[in-house]
Amino acid sequence: MANTLPVYDVRCAWQVTDVSAFADRGGLSNGRVGLRLCNLGGSKLRGNSSLVSRSGGRNGACVGGSRALTPITKSVLKTEYETPAGVEADVTRLERAVTERGFEVDSRIEEELKGEGGFRNVRRTKLIATIGPSCCSYEQMEALASSGVNIARLNMCHGTHEWHRQVIKNCRRLNAEKGYGIVVMIDTEGSEIHMGDLGGVSSAKAEDGEEWCFTIRKFNGPLPAYTLPVNYEGFAEDVQVGDELVVDGGMVRFEVLEKVGPDVKCKCTDPGILLPCANLNLWRDGYLVREKNVTLPTISSKDWVDIDFGISEGVDFIAVSFVKSPDVIKHLKSYVAARSPDRSIGVIAKIEDANSLRCLDDIIRVSDGVMVARGDLGAQIPLEQVPSVQEAIIDACRKLNRPVIVASQLLESMIEYPTPTRAEVADVSNAVRQQADALMLSGESAMGLHPQKAVEVLRGVSVRMEHWSREESHHEKPPLPEISTSDTGRTSEQICNSATQIGGLLNITGIIT
Repeated sequence: MANTLPVYDVRCAWQVTDVSAFADRGGLSNGRVGLRLCNLGGSKLRGNSSLVSRSGGRNGACVGGSRALTPITKSVLKTEYETPAGVEADVTRLERAVTERGFEVDSRIEEELKGEGGFRNVRRTKLIATIGPSCCSYEQMEALASSGVNIARLNMCHGTHEWHRQVIKNCRRLNAEKGYGIVVMIDTEGSEIHMGDLGGVSSAKAEDGEEWCFTIRKFNGPLPAYTLPVNYEGFAEDVQVGDELVVDGGMVRFEVLEKVGPDVKCKCTDPGILLPCANLNLWRDGYLVREKNVTLPTISSKDWVDIDFGISEGVDFIAVSFVKSPDVIKHLKSYVAARSPDRSIGVIAKIEDANSLRCLDDIIRVSDGVMVARGDLGAQIPLEQVPSVQEAIIDACRKLNRPVIVASQLLESMIEYPTPTRAEVADVSNAVRQQADALMLSGESAMGLHPQKAVEVLRGVSVRMEHWSREESHHEKPPLPEISTSDTGRTSEQICNSATQIGGLLNITGIIT
């Protein structure tokens, strides 16, 4: 994305959101979370290190990396020739802007601004919660919003369109009535091999040594005992006796015993919980069998129906599962632009296929954001490689100026327990330290027993790690990509970059231009 960095003579000062974040690359923030849009009186800017704009005939500026900006805040700063200091002044200016110019400010962010630290108190890491049976009512979603959720994810593998439509209505009602700014992201199922519905039950337990039958047969009535449907017609032909069948990224494992027509009989070798529509992978002689799904399209016919639903409902993001090449993203973006010319819908590429790692940079460049889906990715590459691959994807996104989400099993134990393991807390902290733009809960919020507590854990850990990194300067800011195309633009860009570095070193709270 070719960005320009206009610089104007503003002749006044502002309290800065987060000076130390000036050199930070853009992230999931502002009214359209993830698109790095700063809306100042109708002027839209795509952000990098600093943003300065004229708006509505007035001099106006928004300074700071977009990770430092507050979500769904069109403007929390107002042009002032005299800028009082302190948190109370920040809040007063914020309230005056809301009253005089009708700016929208998220209720959660307003609460954080009133706390100790003012703008520095605002959390930069955004939180995504998958909406499911455990948190789909209006009251439950309000609890998640009050705990800090910025994006509601709808997993199109589960639920009907009517159910998802009601969730979207709840989000919009929360935004309208309570002042939140939650945006909606739908997540496509993808064309990988999946299990089907489990006969109406929410889950099934596979015990060690049990024999189960995976079949492509269709059942009109209840499923026979120990039977699991598979959505891939060629499943029985591709499987060989002795193969290892990995379910849901390794949550359950089976060994293939024999094939009988459309049925594949397996023995459970690693017990666990079986969930509807869980992803399936085949391993043979210690290697992933890739040939089985090469011919399957990334976006299935069901996915296109779900995408049309999302467009008609005006969702904010579409996450595409099992992206293998940039062409898929290009095609979808063209399709969305044609179907929804008056509304911008971001396209998120989910990196959960080993093939996507071969053209990672190209996928990142054409996407509006990237999700590191560690669950399915961990079933396609050796487990010990997942941490290094995660860090490499985050670094690539930062260099290419794209938001990045870290997802899958962040707080898996909180599906059942009210407190996470210390290893999970360390994992979340590491993702924040690597400067991921957003963290996503899946089963923890969708079907867990403690969805609100899980969100609060993510928020608490994120805030603590951000303060630790900022106050102790525990990480160096990565070099910013060049976004200017002209000599004048490059000169302005370097001046801004140098100013932000000086601001960070001197720990100043404002910049005057």
